Amino acid sequence: MERRNPLILRAEEIASSVQTFSHPWNPNSEISGTYLGRAVGLERTGVNFAKLAPGKESFIYHSHHREEEWIYILSGQGIAEIDGEEFEVGAGDFMGFPTPSVAHHLRNVGNGDLVYLVGGENLAVEIADFPHLGKRMLRRGSSVEIYDHADAKPFGELDPQ
Repeated sequence: MERRNPLILRAEEIASSVQTFSHPWNPNSEISGTYLGRAVGLERTGVNFAKLAPGKESFIYHSHHREEEWIYILSGQGIAEIDGEEFEVGAGDFMGFPTPSVAHHLRNVGNGDLVYLVGGENLAVEIADFPHLGKRMLRRGSSVEIYDHADAKPFGELDPQ
């Protein structure tokens, strides 16, 4: 199907572009979704459609140092782990993680799919921590470096250029 307007992504196009993603450090991570923002040419803002099957989780418990993130639940039931606490979430609930953010993660505890929109900034440089694993990620463009917290560089040594 040819797109009549590159700025409009139709429901049937969204449904046909769904892929499955997972985080390599979390064996229970399995997200089905698509990059909505990229499909219409957004470069600075990420907007994504995501679904978690019953019993599945989003990527991994993490926090951001530079990129803000948000989640809006469309349907289903989940548990959001935020800063070490668990919160029940469902349709209509919104979560926002300004930077530097607290660690967060989402899992489906319902009988049906947990469906949500998730997005945030797409900056050239991002630093993310994975507290349960004691790891830090530094991403510069497409280059990614992983550190154990004991070996992590101090922020003053991280040149965002």
